[in-house]
Amino acid sequence: MLDVDYLLVGGGLQNGLIALALDQTRPEARVALIEQGARVGGNHTWCFHAGDVPAGLEAMVAPLVERTWPGYDVSFPRRVRRLTEPYSAVTSARFADVVEQTFARRGWHLLTGQRAAEVGAHQVTLDDGVVLSGDLVVDARGPEPSAVEGQAAYQKFVGLELTLSADAPVTEPVLMDACVPQTDGYRFFYVLPFSPRRVLVEDTYFSDSPTLDIERLRREVLRYAAERGLHVEAIEREEQGVLPLPWRAAPPSRSTTPLVAGYRGGWFHPTTGYSFPLALRLAQLIAASAPEALAGPALDRLVARQARQLRFSSWLNRLLFAAFAPEDRRNVLERFYGLPSDAIRRFYAHDTTGADRARIVCGRPPRGISLSMAISRGAFS
Repeated sequence: MLDVDYLLVGGGLQNGLIALALDQTRPEARVALIEQGARVGGNHTWCFHAGDVPAGLEAMVAPLVERTWPGYDVSFPRRVRRLTEPYSAVTSARFADVVEQTFARRGWHLLTGQRAAEVGAHQVTLDDGVVLSGDLVVDARGPEPSAVEGQAAYQKFVGLELTLSADAPVTEPVLMDACVPQTDGYRFFYVLPFSPRRVLVEDTYFSDSPTLDIERLRREVLRYAAERGLHVEAIEREEQGVLPLPWRAAPPSRSTTPLVAGYRGGWFHPTTGYSFPLALRLAQLIAASAPEALAGPALDRLVARQARQLRFSSWLNRLLFAAFAPEDRRNVLERFYGLPSDAIRRFYAHDTTGADRARIVCGRPPRGISLSMAISRGAFS
């Protein structure tokens, strides 16, 4: 039976970052990671703002970054703004390369193509009956949509990474282009120009329904690209997703038997879906503690910090989806992007201050708000 110090279940962002943090802080540790796919990382693009990386992890994160831009744009019918906040992207392919190379260099156990059938306090049983043991088991296998069924909205998207036959007219990211028809909820396009002739374009919806019409959204992405002067030569890659945005998010557990992490454990941003800053914080804490010493005041403080942010952001979800008709939800984000840039960055990092929260909810409300609809749909309960 394989016996290790850290047994990581799921090869997504959270456990990959834990492994990299252990490599930096506890290179003598014995580590194993179980991933049911052929490679770690899946098929994703993760982004983060400057200031999201905790002190001490800069060197660990740097090899993961595909591209950093000096700023980004947002566009709404009544607000166009450029934010001079550096913004970085991590692609799953680069992430997989770095994590897999780390496991090979350390002689750690990377078990791909394997599925965990049972996850216990200190043991994991694979589908084939093989049992693995770890002093600390971290379960980060991703969201369970059934856990929030009927109590969530959804962020859903189809993105195409495009090769162009001519240089793109856009040189910096467009985080939200909401000057598009508002169908199926709040809709916007997201554009990341990795190079002059390599661009990721996503058609994204904050919707009441998890239904994703992939073929239609592919056509919409290509139509948008043509309208914005992107001359498409080939589609290099496609990514898609349906992420629950819960109206009420349970706080993370302080239990470490096992430690449930990532989205499954409440370590995510329920309004934006951004997870990179939260995954870094938890990875840093785990790597700073021996497996048997993780449960304690430091974990308690981090759990309390995340629980406080979850209460606020999941309440914002209730307001967004209960107090506004689908076609009016764009107005909420249009108002949000009038806030100071530091407050916007802290919101995405799930690290808002009391003053940030007051700015978000106080003042003149966005157009289209219906308090009676919000009350009837339980936004304040």
